Amino acid sequence: MWFVIILVIVLFLVCLGAAAYETLMERRVAAFMQDRLGPNRAGIWGIFQPLCDGGKLFFKEDFIPKNAEKWLFIVAPGILMLIALSTGAVIPWGKSLDISGTSYPVQVANIDVGVLYVMGLVSIGVYGVMLGGWASNNKYALLGAVRASSQMISYELAMGLTLMSVIMMSGTLDLRNMVEQQAGDLYGLSFLNGMKWNVFYQPLAFILFVTCSFAELNRAPFDLAECESELIGGYHTEYGSMKYGSFMFAEYINMFISSAIISTIFFGGYSFPYMNELGWSENIIGILSIIAFTVKIIFCIFCFMWVRWTLPRFRYDQLMHLGWRIMIPLAILNLLITSAWIVFLN
Repeated sequence: MWFVIILVIVLFLVCLGAAAYETLMERRVAAFMQDRLGPNRAGIWGIFQPLCDGGKLFFKEDFIPKNAEKWLFIVAPGILMLIALSTGAVIPWGKSLDISGTSYPVQVANIDVGVLYVMGLVSIGVYGVMLGGWASNNKYALLGAVRASSQMISYELAMGLTLMSVIMMSGTLDLRNMVEQQAGDLYGLSFLNGMKWNVFYQPLAFILFVTCSFAELNRAPFDLAECESELIGGYHTEYGSMKYGSFMFAEYINMFISSAIISTIFFGGYSFPYMNELGWSENIIGILSIIAFTVKIIFCIFCFMWVRWTLPRFRYDQLMHLGWRIMIPLAILNLLITSAWIVFLN
């Protein structure tokens, strides 16, 4: 139990730290894309910029609109933060560590239905967004909440159908089992040991899942919930200080967790080539697996930012057309092809 408690605390601090420094990474990537320098005043290479931004949010005026639903107004950002921090509990962050002769998996909760747990928490996030817009008693915030919730619900359907293809192929809902299955040879090629990644077996599912992740996170080109040119600030228009900061933190924590889930399901998670054949001690393999997983997560986060500063925003009708008339049919088609292939092999 003490190991799990320590792991929970470390994971909590890592999520908050990742969210803070993702803002710096985002601004540096944007500067690189636009041939600028980016933050470079607060510390070397701007490493203290997230601390300055957080301090500014803490000391800004915290107000609640006169006619707002006070308790719901306060609870809404808390719901999003709670869900963002809870999702990482079932993700296997590393193989295992040997402490005093006992092997501990680097995972808070190794449950049999990890994928179902993640999808269940993601679906609850809609309530935080909707409550934030409705409790503000602001028509523009309410419009932003309606747009955001309808977008998230629409793309959750395609995301669920996409995951079903991977689940059918893996035969499990356990994320750790999925990772262990991806540690073999790719198509029987021994020199590709440790790269039996699902992205090579389910490329269409990968593309669909990543696209749905952009929509679920309200990231460009799907950031219609915060479309400043149409809805001023979206569902959090009336929020200030750390209530607004909680919405932003939740978005960046969700991007960190989404990158971890994408890495786990499609890129082998913490596994790396020849992990099981090196013959090194359990602790060295465990530390290397955590490092390998971290590298994969950082690459996925960079891709999220790369797309944001490259592609223009969709119109809302284009967004819904893509979700209902393209993504869902493609996900169903991929599900049928996977089913037929599994039946053929058996």
